[in-house]
Amino acid sequence: MYKLYNFTTEEASKLLTQSYSTSFTMGIKTLHKSMRQPIYNIYGFVRVADEIVDTFHKQPQRELLDEFVNDTKQAIERGLSTNAILHSFQKTVNRYHIPYGLIDQFFKSMYLDLEDQKYDQELYEQYIVGSAEVVGLMCLCVFCEGDKEEYHKLEPAARRLGAVFQKVNFLRDLSYDFNELHRTYFPGIDFENLNNQDLKNIYTDIENDFNVALEGIKQLSDKARFGVYLAYTYYRKLFKKITQCSKEQLLAERIRIPNAKKYMLLAEAYLHHQQNNYQ
Repeated sequence: MYKLYNFTTEEASKLLTQSYSTSFTMGIKTLHKSMRQPIYNIYGFVRVADEIVDTFHKQPQRELLDEFVNDTKQAIERGLSTNAILHSFQKTVNRYHIPYGLIDQFFKSMYLDLEDQKYDQELYEQYIVGSAEVVGLMCLCVFCEGDKEEYHKLEPAARRLGAVFQKVNFLRDLSYDFNELHRTYFPGIDFENLNNQDLKNIYTDIENDFNVALEGIKQLSDKARFGVYLAYTYYRKLFKKITQCSKEQLLAERIRIPNAKKYMLLAEAYLHHQQNNYQ
């Protein structure tokens, strides 16, 4: 049923992912074939929500997000949507029994981005859970293929991996978030008077997340391990580049890894994977 429509909507999620993120696309392509499309479907869903709160500034963002939330619920309940991205997403949610509570937490963090927030530690942790950790858990539902015992075993590491990706993104996008969106996520830090100790504290926290996440990656199935490890390798390299930047650079420009370098990282990660030497 809906064979052509299903195919076309999934192609839309795949295209959205490829257009927005070469790094995640590379990681997804190295997953087992059976897992690629479900992860594209999750990324496409997350990307649309991010666009609503991050770029649609001259539009009624809250109204658009409200509509997207309601449309998501209806798509999952009906098993069908005329919104291509939501149709492909609901297929993944229903097939892998992704709890709606994860999706609800994600939306709560998206709503936080519609307000000028001053993040204390509690609100920061709440935002990380909703914007990143639950996305990692949605993907883990796919990677575990219904094995609940495996899911619960890997849940803490999956949360930390999602969190560390988000925290590195915060640093990568610090200039845009601070100067254009007037957002500062890291709690207790005055970014107008950013100092080296502030950065050191942030870096130590991120390093700890990377270490815990890696132990979880090692325990993933053969179908998922290399693809997730490749994304991990990219973010670890990006983080290393960020730590070598001055605070002035972080506040003035978006830190990137060139595409040519990403392909070198692919070869490096594959070598470690073949040698079972994850680092």
